[in-house]
Amino acid sequence: MTGIKDIMISRPSQPHICVIGSLNIDFVTSTPRCPGPGETLTATSLSVTAGGKGGNQATACGRASFISKETQDVTVSMIGAVGADDVYYSTLLKPALEQSGVVTENIEESDDAQTGSATIIVEEAIGGENRILVVPGANHAGIMSDVAQIISAVKQQAISPGVVVMQGEIPRKTTLGLLEYFNGGVSSGDRAHVVFNPAPVYPEGISLAALKHTAVLIMNETEAVQMSRSIAGLPVSNLSQPTELDDLQPEELAPRFHETAHVQIVLITLGAKGVYFSTRTGRRGVVQGVRVPKVVDTTAAGDTFVGYFSTALARFLAKGEALEAFDSEIASAVEKANAAAAKCVQRRGAMQSIPFAYEIE
Repeated sequence: MTGIKDIMISRPSQPHICVIGSLNIDFVTSTPRCPGPGETLTATSLSVTAGGKGGNQATACGRASFISKETQDVTVSMIGAVGADDVYYSTLLKPALEQSGVVTENIEESDDAQTGSATIIVEEAIGGENRILVVPGANHAGIMSDVAQIISAVKQQAISPGVVVMQGEIPRKTTLGLLEYFNGGVSSGDRAHVVFNPAPVYPEGISLAALKHTAVLIMNETEAVQMSRSIAGLPVSNLSQPTELDDLQPEELAPRFHETAHVQIVLITLGAKGVYFSTRTGRRGVVQGVRVPKVVDTTAAGDTFVGYFSTALARFLAKGEALEAFDSEIASAVEKANAAAAKCVQRRGAMQSIPFAYEIE
């Protein structure tokens, strides 16, 4: 594939997405079913792949921007951290990102922590559903624990990002600081449109002050309940203690984020049922899910959705349009993101399962 440096054109109007988040090595075991306590089973396969929600979403943004095999129309950069001299980074993670069109120069190689890892169990008997254990490692050390360093790295980039994508696999303190900075901005030049995917939701939740004026909030149904609890000042970590919020439908939950936190766009993914979308300016609806012949592995499907939607938003904003005007294109952006996620679940793995835009009809 043509290298990213050969195809990027640095111009003020070039859309730029900066993804700030986690990088992991995924150890994926496929098994007919998960073992019970004390039980040993023979699994089907083991693979070692590149992952982490930040890395997956950066890959999805990059691949979504390849309108042909030779042409990438959106700059995508990644800020994250890995362990120094980690053979998995040099031979697996870095090549996977760069071959997907992601600029990796702001990924720190830390002497203080190992590369993050995820152990993923894919249960074949129930349609490829997964269970995941995460060791944060470098995702919670070095630059990823220092808001000022991250902001400095963003400012040093040749093209200022119009969209910043974030998730929940870096320290909560870092996430809160970055949300407050980009959503408010010390000056108008420091502002960015934040696409926030609070996955996983921090047990302590997200403060209302940090969430206010977020451009796009993308959640699944469980995360939507947890986040609605959070902005209401209720505990989010124990869903076994129900509250009145837990029974609300997406169309009842979304307005809470518009009214209380002034979030412009709320997307609630509903699995096979599709995606509910709502905007602060009154546009709302459901985009139906895409049927697939067979679900192989759901790993990175949500990250694929986030990346494709973020890319559509970045292209729109780079034309000088106001965020509110994206209402007219939101349904089509969700449809394309759904189609990409549907392609993803028919393949195994995380980063490598994410499709390029030219693969989607």
